[in-house]
Amino acid sequence: MSGHSKWANIKHKKAAVDKRRGKLWSKLARNVIVAAKAGGGDASTNLTLRYAIDKAKEANMPNDTIDKAIKRGTGELGGAEYVPVVYEGYGPGGVAFIVDALTDNVNRTAPEIKKIFEKAGCTLGTTNCVSWNFAIKGVFIVNVSDIEEDALMEIVLEAGADDIDNDGEVFEITCEVDQYETVKKALADASVTTQRAEIAKIPGTTIKVDASTAEKVLRLADAFEDHDDVQNVYSNFDIPDEVMAQIEA
Repeated sequence: MSGHSKWANIKHKKAAVDKRRGKLWSKLARNVIVAAKAGGGDASTNLTLRYAIDKAKEANMPNDTIDKAIKRGTGELGGAEYVPVVYEGYGPGGVAFIVDALTDNVNRTAPEIKKIFEKAGCTLGTTNCVSWNFAIKGVFIVNVSDIEEDALMEIVLEAGADDIDNDGEVFEITCEVDQYETVKKALADASVTTQRAEIAKIPGTTIKVDASTAEKVLRLADAFEDHDDVQNVYSNFDIPDEVMAQIEA
């Protein structure tokens, strides 16, 4: 399982996630605004907006808040102008990091992201210094206890999924972006509950880290996530189960 997915699962379990709900809603609203601005306010024809709305609803964002964000994006309501920016660099142990952000002031955000890298003793890189190792994929996480692997395989592979990975606790299903909605519908039609469903950047190769490096990597990932402008954080670290046990002990 990719570093992004392992870290996302860890983050999902943290009680601190609830404390960050207000910040999360703000980030998701930005995502809806940008999607609506780029492709219009009709989610039936704007797949990016549909995905942004789905993520907002998964976080229990109120419908009126989502509607206001759509209207800001289409210009019906005023508000800040957000632009997408991507930062790349190297973290502890040489692991790769990609930080996706939406900002209304690139001149503010860029040096702040650089400072987060530098405080961790790491380096902000140039465009494509690490992104060449990542592919954009649809990702679904399903609890192993919810369904037999063979049954899940039959459902998702027929729907166009590429692969299923079983780490003992969860299945990670990946697919091409253009198959995302089809796989999602197939899982829903089969009443398979997904713990997460997202479009993410998945690394082609990963780097195994020891306990000391793992703790530093996770602290850096959290520092990026805490930044108001950051939407997503991706990395290619791989924390072995025995190392994860040490960290969580």
